[in-house]
Amino acid sequence: MILGIVTLITAVALVLLTVTRARAKGWIALSVVLINAGLTSWIAFQSLVGTPFETSFPGGHVFGVVPIRIDSLSGWFLLTMNLTMVTGIVYGVRYMAPHNDHSSNITLHYASYVINHFSMIGIYSLQHSLAFLCAWELMAISAFLMVIFEHGRIEVLKAGINYIIQSHICIVFLTIGFMWVSSKTGSYDFSAIGTYSDTVIPSITLLLFGCFFVGFAFKAGFVPFHTWLPYAHPAAPAHVSGVMSGVIIKLGIFGILRMLLLIKENHLLIGYAILIISLITGIYGVILAIIQHNLKKLLAYHSIENIGIIGIGIGLGAIGMGLNKPYLVFAGFAGALLHTFNHSLFKSLLFYAAGTVHQSTHIANIEKLGGLIKKMPHTATLFLVASLAICGLPPLNGFISEFIIYSGLFSGIRSDQLTQPIIIIIAIFGLAIIGGLAMLCFTKAFSIVFLGTERHPSHQKIHEADFFRLVPQYLVAIFIVAVGLLPQLFIDIVANPVSLFVGSDLLPSIQQEFIHTTRTVSLAALVLIFLSLIVLGIRSVATSTRNITTVATWGCGYTAPTPRLQYTANSFVRSFRKLIRPLLIMNKEEDVIDGVFPRSIHSETRPYDKLEAFLVDKPTTYIRGMMGRFSFVQNGSVQFYISYGVIFIVIAITIPLLINGVVYLINIFKQI
Repeated sequence: MILGIVTLITAVALVLLTVTRARAKGWIALSVVLINAGLTSWIAFQSLVGTPFETSFPGGHVFGVVPIRIDSLSGWFLLTMNLTMVTGIVYGVRYMAPHNDHSSNITLHYASYVINHFSMIGIYSLQHSLAFLCAWELMAISAFLMVIFEHGRIEVLKAGINYIIQSHICIVFLTIGFMWVSSKTGSYDFSAIGTYSDTVIPSITLLLFGCFFVGFAFKAGFVPFHTWLPYAHPAAPAHVSGVMSGVIIKLGIFGILRMLLLIKENHLLIGYAILIISLITGIYGVILAIIQHNLKKLLAYHSIENIGIIGIGIGLGAIGMGLNKPYLVFAGFAGALLHTFNHSLFKSLLFYAAGTVHQSTHIANIEKLGGLIKKMPHTATLFLVASLAICGLPPLNGFISEFIIYSGLFSGIRSDQLTQPIIIIIAIFGLAIIGGLAMLCFTKAFSIVFLGTERHPSHQKIHEADFFRLVPQYLVAIFIVAVGLLPQLFIDIVANPVSLFVGSDLLPSIQQEFIHTTRTVSLAALVLIFLSLIVLGIRSVATSTRNITTVATWGCGYTAPTPRLQYTANSFVRSFRKLIRPLLIMNKEEDVIDGVFPRSIHSETRPYDKLEAFLVDKPTTYIRGMMGRFSFVQNGSVQFYISYGVIFIVIAITIPLLINGVVYLINIFKQI
């Protein structure tokens, strides 16, 4: 009943969006998203606390009966998705206000947002492979339309086309997996995947899971399937970037977890494979993030990094399932699910703050920014909170989920199997490296953008975000702090979907152990912060009677300081860039220094992803070269085009006749 109401509301909203004036379209989209989120969140919450939702509807001769099942896993992802979609549309209404003059673009954008929300509700609810693929396709197309909002810019169109092509490669793998199962079982129900995997040899099961994993890995952004992500995020409007990073790429994580529930064989081998791929993903993502100068592209690569962290948790949980160790299962899957939620919070907040900076300054390159904390104190504070959270520092949410994963990894060392401790130790070092490099990256990002002085004169009047854009950001910040200070509440909730994987009587004791440890660490960090504030308060009172003088910053004896004396984003990470140079393709552009008194010169370094060059650029170049040999076919002659049609018709008639003739001859020979 509720899902039927959601469908009806969505349909009515799409009609209203086409007939209302531009300024009202955003409020219609906001209202619809709020209503749909509220209705589905009620079902999701009930499922999450132990009352799964199940129903079905007739799908006709093609689909048959379409089952809808929302268990605690779907409930967790639905709640996560709804929260981010609501904050995104609240922020987006004001963010998109300058574009209200372009009525058709605004209509398409808000319609795509509403459809995207509706399609993701379907993905988390449907357990029918054909209906699932339809919802997935709807999600991919609506996200594509949101990405190319500024379609007048060629780089935006390229990013959108890149995204939609790789989205359909993802769909191809998913279709192969679903059709494979349905051809063997005669059913489109997700339960048929589990039934089929129980009846075949382990190698076939592994191949089936690999097919699904590749498809979902494209959506999630695992390396080497990540190359669409660093282009789509910067091209999209800020709230769309926040939604894509916060929840759309998590559809891939949901799919992988769902397949782990359905396919009950080879969990140990699958866990090792996911753990290794995730380590590579996390380290590679943060390495490339550090050397980016486009703020949104930097954040996009950090999405890849955090997908790696989530994948480490999933890999650890799958290993625990293979070894029948409930502690590893709980630590892995609880850490992965909680980090999925945490990442949706701090990454959406970072993109919202980055959007505010870009809309105020019209500058994407952080080399040209600086000193914004004086003009945008709210945005700077929010960006700092999200930066600390993504670095995994207590008492914020990122620490809780990463601490749970760390605990599981350290527990895994004590295994009596030889290969497992080696891989787990490597994973611990890898996760530590990811955290350290993330701190380096966000130290650079925050200091270059918000601290110091303005590096280049701005032709725009820089101003803080309005109240309507700050409200959703502060709401997200409150959740970030709440998870860090009240971990017991969220660990209690996430234990329900984890119980689908572990199913052990030991779960309550393991759960309480994590609650006690994380709460103690969070409280200790809170006490430290409180004591620091007391010291600052005492200092403030003690110095309140002193005269305050303002002087220029000491320039080490240099009497003519300029903004050019500050660190740049490039110089900040220069030593690190030299270390990782073998992993990159460095494109450098610089003017030649000439004469005794040379003119001002320009030097710019652009790093390029080696994996993208090898996996995408080379095949694309080869295909274009091969197709170029047939360019003579498209010669502009009407006569040739007519002849092509005639040839096609002749072939279409001839081939069936030839086949029938061959069959007739074969039958004659059989009679002889």
